[in-house]
Amino acid sequence: MDYHNKLVLAPMVRVGTLPLRLLAAQYGADITYGEEIIDHRILKCDRTLNELNGTTDFVEKGTEVVAFRTCDQERNQVVFQMGTSDAVRALSAAQLVAKDVAAIDVNMGCPKAFSVQGGMGSALLSKPDLIHDILTTLRRNLSTPVTCKIRLLKSPNDTVELARRIEKTGVSALAVHGRKVPDRPRDPAKWNEIADVVSALSIPVIANGDVFEYNDIQRIKSATGATSVMVARGALWNASIFLPEGELPYEEVKREYLRKCILWDNDLKSTKQTLREMIMHYSCLEFPEGKALNKSESMADLAELYGQEEYYQFVCKTRFGVDGYR
Repeated sequence: MDYHNKLVLAPMVRVGTLPLRLLAAQYGADITYGEEIIDHRILKCDRTLNELNGTTDFVEKGTEVVAFRTCDQERNQVVFQMGTSDAVRALSAAQLVAKDVAAIDVNMGCPKAFSVQGGMGSALLSKPDLIHDILTTLRRNLSTPVTCKIRLLKSPNDTVELARRIEKTGVSALAVHGRKVPDRPRDPAKWNEIADVVSALSIPVIANGDVFEYNDIQRIKSATGATSVMVARGALWNASIFLPEGELPYEEVKREYLRKCILWDNDLKSTKQTLREMIMHYSCLEFPEGKALNKSESMADLAELYGQEEYYQFVCKTRFGVDGYR
């Protein structure tokens, strides 16, 4: 996979499932990251071919819970992001999914307690030897490209030093979120510190942070020198942010997202969570739409809420040979 001059959908917990990834790709994203999945979890999964959906599912053993779902349509652009704190375990997990994805990414930036307490995510930033061990182990044993995503360290020099060490492992690219671990989403991303990393490395650097509209893509490129840009919240709120001609109406994007959720049999909780995030940016969950969304108990309910009953019935008829199910 080539990481130069790319528009990238960032990994986002609970929402970065197949429908949002395909939606972003439809609107111009070149690379789409799945939500972070912990190595322990994927190792408890069986790889299954879902003939009804036309998907490849990684299903938790003894359950019907799908930990990761992908399809041939995104094979050349989807990145599997993994949470890990152990090189051997990371390799075992990566080998399970490697032939179904375009690249494997190691999360080294998540500041959430569940990641840090497990020695994963941003906890890795203070363990350069472990970072080296994980990345070199993956690189030596996989033919699939390997990347990682980090946050800024306490000082620009520390970030550059770590980035240089990561580059030496042979990774294909490095994504840099322009915030430090204690920073909150409301704190401005430090594009100037991403620029320090870009100027120090020869591999592609993917700049991430505070890209909320299409014009921000060129702004962050100019400010950092990075040719590739990763978008998180801006793409969650309106996935058509990747369109150079400008964003589509939010209502249209919501409906298209739901249609993809119906088509690909997305998890109801994930679907509702993503729609909530979209609504909260433009409106309020206490308004009628938000209340109706929260009360919805099935995909059929959501189809009715967003005027997609006919499409829902069509998919059900095609998939199961029966009228809509609940």
